[in-house]
Amino acid sequence: MTSPQTASGSFTPAQLGSLILIGWNGEYQQSGHDAAFLLAYSLGDGAEGPVVGEHAMRIALQRAGLTVGGPSVRADETPGLSVKLLVQAGQAVLTLPHFTAQYPVRSEWLAAANGMGEVHAMFATRPWPQGAPGLPVGEAELRAFAGDPDVIATSAHCVLPVRGLR
Repeated sequence: MTSPQTASGSFTPAQLGSLILIGWNGEYQQSGHDAAFLLAYSLGDGAEGPVVGEHAMRIALQRAGLTVGGPSVRADETPGLSVKLLVQAGQAVLTLPHFTAQYPVRSEWLAAANGMGEVHAMFATRPWPQGAPGLPVGEAELRAFAGDPDVIATSAHCVLPVRGLR
C-alpha cells in the first residue's frame, strides 16, 4: 500500500481536479436576514483520484490559513488569511493561493450578499462528483451534500466580506 503524495504536505494543482463553486441564498438562522452562501468543492477527478484530491484540498485550505473541521472564521478579522471574494458584473470570484473559481450569481444572491455585506463560504474537502457543471443540482441534492454532518465536519468555513472593483 502506498500513501498519497500529499501526506507529506505537498501537492500539485492537478491532484485537486476540477474545482467548482455553487451559491444559494436563504435565511441565516442567527440573524433572520437573507444571506448569501457559497460552497467550493472538487469533483474528485484529479490526476491521482478522489482520495489524493481530498488530501490535496485539505492542504490547499490549510495553506490559505483556513482550519479544516474548525469553527467558521471571519476573513476581515483573521490576519494572514489568503482567501478573497470579488463580486463584480454578475460573477462571484473566489481566490485562494492555489486556485480560483467563479460562479455566475443570481440577482437574489447578489441582493443578499450586498445587503449583509458578506458571504458565508464552505470549502468541502470531500469531493462531490454529482455536482458537476451541466448536471442538474436541485435544492434537495445540494442540501443533502452541504448539510451532511460528515461534509460539514471535514470542511473549512469562512465569512468573507463582499468586495468589488473600485
